[in-house]
Amino acid sequence: MADYSVLGLEMSGAMASAVTFLSIIALGANAKLFIKCDQPVWAALIPGYNVVVAMRILGRPDHHALLFLIPGFNLYFFLRTVIELAQAFGKRTYTDYVLATVFNVFYVLNLSLAYQEEYQGPVYGQDKKHVSNFQAA
Repeated sequence: MADYSVLGLEMSGAMASAVTFLSIIALGANAKLFIKCDQPVWAALIPGYNVVVAMRILGRPDHHALLFLIPGFNLYFFLRTVIELAQAFGKRTYTDYVLATVFNVFYVLNLSLAYQEEYQGPVYGQDKKHVSNFQAA
Protein backbone atom coordinates (compact mmCIF):
# COMPACT_ATOMS: atom_id res chain seq x y z
CA MET A 1 0.00 0.00 0.00
CA ALA A 2 1.07 3.57 -0.55
CA ASP A 3 2.34 5.93 2.14
CA TYR A 4 0.14 8.81 3.24
CA SER A 5 0.94 12.12 4.87
CA VAL A 6 -1.44 13.27 7.60
CA LEU A 7 -0.73 16.58 9.33
CA GLY A 8 2.91 16.33 8.31
CA LEU A 9 3.34 12.78 9.60
CA GLU A 10 3.95 9.97 7.17
CA MET A 11 1.82 6.91 7.66
CA SER A 12 1.80 3.63 5.79
CA GLY A 13 -1.38 2.48 4.09
CA ALA A 14 -1.74 -0.40 6.53
CA MET A 15 -1.48 1.97 9.47
CA ALA A 16 -4.03 4.34 7.93
CA SER A 17 -6.40 1.42 7.41
CA ALA A 18 -5.97 0.26 11.01
CA VAL A 19 -6.59 3.77 12.37
CA THR A 20 -9.68 4.15 10.18
CA PHE A 21 -11.00 0.75 11.29
CA LEU A 22 -10.50 1.52 15.00
CA SER A 23 -12.05 4.97 14.56
CA ILE A 24 -15.19 3.48 13.04
CA ILE A 25 -15.41 0.93 15.86
CA ALA A 26 -14.96 3.67 18.47
CA LEU A 27 -17.60 5.88 16.86
CA GLY A 28 -20.11 3.03 16.74
CA ALA A 29 -19.38 2.04 20.34
CA ASN A 30 -19.75 5.64 21.48
CA ALA A 31 -23.07 6.04 19.67
CA LYS A 32 -24.45 2.81 21.15
CA LEU A 33 -23.20 3.84 24.61
CA PHE A 34 -25.02 7.16 24.29
CA ILE A 35 -28.23 5.29 23.42
CA LYS A 36 -27.82 3.11 26.52
CA CYS A 37 -27.38 6.21 28.68
CA ASP A 38 -30.46 7.97 27.19
CA GLN A 39 -28.42 10.57 25.33
CA PRO A 40 -28.96 11.60 21.69
CA VAL A 41 -27.06 9.51 19.13
CA TRP A 42 -26.15 12.53 17.01
CA ALA A 43 -24.11 13.86 19.96
CA ALA A 44 -21.58 11.05 19.44
CA LEU A 45 -20.88 12.33 15.92
CA ILE A 46 -19.91 15.89 16.89
CA PRO A 47 -16.31 16.25 18.06
CA GLY A 48 -16.01 18.19 21.30
CA TYR A 49 -19.70 18.02 22.11
CA ASN A 50 -19.43 14.26 22.55
CA VAL A 51 -16.98 14.90 25.40
CA VAL A 52 -19.46 17.31 27.03
CA VAL A 53 -22.20 14.66 26.80
CA ALA A 54 -19.78 12.06 28.23
CA MET A 55 -19.23 14.39 31.21
CA ARG A 56 -23.02 14.51 31.67
CA ILE A 57 -23.15 10.70 31.62
CA LEU A 58 -20.57 10.61 34.41
CA GLY A 59 -22.37 13.34 36.35
CA ARG A 60 -19.57 15.84 35.93
CA PRO A 61 -20.17 19.51 35.13
CA ASP A 62 -19.99 20.38 31.42
CA HIS A 63 -16.93 22.59 31.88
CA HIS A 64 -14.87 19.56 32.94
CA ALA A 65 -14.63 18.71 29.23
CA LEU A 66 -12.17 21.62 28.97
CA LEU A 67 -9.76 19.78 31.29
CA PHE A 68 -8.90 17.50 28.36
CA LEU A 69 -7.19 20.50 26.74
CA ILE A 70 -4.57 20.86 29.49
CA PRO A 71 -1.32 19.19 28.36
CA GLY A 72 -0.03 16.57 30.78
CA PHE A 73 -3.09 16.66 33.00
CA ASN A 74 -5.30 15.31 30.22
CA LEU A 75 -3.82 11.78 30.50
CA TYR A 76 -4.59 11.63 34.22
CA PHE A 77 -8.07 13.05 33.63
CA PHE A 78 -8.71 10.60 30.77
CA LEU A 79 -7.81 7.62 32.96
CA ARG A 80 -9.99 8.94 35.75
CA THR A 81 -13.02 9.44 33.50
CA VAL A 82 -12.61 5.98 31.95
CA ILE A 83 -12.64 4.45 35.43
CA GLU A 84 -15.72 6.54 36.32
CA LEU A 85 -17.41 5.25 33.16
CA ALA A 86 -16.77 1.68 34.30
CA GLN A 87 -18.18 2.58 37.72
CA ALA A 88 -21.28 4.10 36.10
CA PHE A 89 -21.99 0.64 34.69
CA GLY A 90 -21.41 -1.09 38.05
CA LYS A 91 -17.86 -2.26 37.31
CA ARG A 92 -15.83 -1.72 40.47
CA THR A 93 -12.98 -4.25 40.40
CA TYR A 94 -9.31 -3.59 39.71
CA THR A 95 -9.55 -5.92 36.73
CA ASP A 96 -12.28 -3.76 35.20
CA TYR A 97 -10.24 -0.61 35.78
CA VAL A 98 -7.17 -2.08 34.09
CA LEU A 99 -9.21 -3.38 31.15
CA ALA A 100 -11.00 -0.04 30.80
CA THR A 101 -7.76 1.94 30.70
CA VAL A 102 -5.65 -0.40 28.57
CA PHE A 103 -8.27 -1.61 26.08
CA ASN A 104 -10.46 1.50 26.12
CA VAL A 105 -12.09 1.24 22.67
CA PHE A 106 -12.93 -2.43 23.11
CA TYR A 107 -14.08 -1.98 26.72
CA VAL A 108 -16.50 0.77 25.69
CA LEU A 109 -17.63 -1.47 22.83
CA ASN A 110 -18.30 -4.25 25.33
CA LEU A 111 -20.22 -1.92 27.65
CA SER A 112 -22.33 -0.62 24.80
CA LEU A 113 -23.13 -3.92 23.08
CA ALA A 114 -23.53 -6.32 26.02
CA TYR A 115 -27.17 -6.81 26.95
CA GLN A 116 -26.44 -7.50 30.61
CA GLU A 117 -24.56 -4.21 31.08
CA GLU A 118 -26.89 -1.48 32.32
CA TYR A 119 -26.16 2.16 32.98
CA GLN A 120 -26.64 2.71 36.71
CA GLY A 121 -26.29 6.48 36.73
CA PRO A 122 -23.66 9.14 37.32
CA VAL A 123 -20.90 8.44 39.84
CA TYR A 124 -19.06 11.77 40.10
CA GLY A 125 -19.51 13.45 43.47
CA GLN A 126 -20.83 10.38 45.27
CA ASP A 127 -19.61 9.42 48.69
CA LYS A 128 -16.01 8.24 48.33
CA LYS A 129 -16.60 5.18 50.52
CA HIS A 130 -19.35 4.05 48.15
CA VAL A 131 -17.47 4.78 44.93
CA SER A 132 -14.15 3.24 45.94
CA ASN A 133 -15.66 0.04 47.33
CA PHE A 134 -13.35 -2.32 45.45
CA GLN A 135 -14.13 -6.00 45.12
CA ALA A 136 -11.59 -8.72 44.59
CA ALA A 137 -11.29 -9.72 40.96
